This record gives sequence, C-alpha cells and structure tokens, in this order.
Amino acid sequence: MSVLDNWDQWKNFLGDRLHHAEGDGMKQEAVGDLAYEIGDYLAKQVDPKNDQEKVLADLWSVASKDEQHAIANMMVKLVQNNGTR
Repeated sequence: MSVLDNWDQWKNFLGDRLHHAEGDGMKQEAVGDLAYEIGDYLAKQVDPKNDQEKVLADLWSVASKDEQHAIANMMVKLVQNNGTR
C-alpha cells in the first residue's frame, strides 16, 4: 500500500519529511519551493488515490502559479504537526 492511498498516512509521511528538512536547517522559503515542486509533479504525473487528493488536484488544475504556491504552503502548514518528530 502506497502512502498516497490513505490521506492520514500521506500527511504523516509529509510531516516526517518536513521535520527532517527543518532539522537539517532547510529554510521555510526553500521548504515552500520544494512543496510547490512536489505538488506540481503530483498534479502532472500521479493519479489521485483518495477524495482529498482529487480535491487538491482539481484546485491545482485551476489555480494560477501564485495560487499553487499558496496551496503548497497550506499543505506545509497542514502537516507541520504530523509525523513522528
């Protein structure tokens, strides 16, 4: 089972990666840029696996680049308290 199949597992996976990046000293702006790149890749290359991912994919598809950055930054905020720290 892929982490993309379950929304809570996906958020925990992202949270773990975020805490790791922050622990390695990655600045918030770099985290946001990376989140945007991941979001763009997922939107273009990966089929949504659950309802939440479908909503994100739909929003991403109609968003401007600035709005996509905002979505990516909101995802970072969403997962900040997820993961194992």
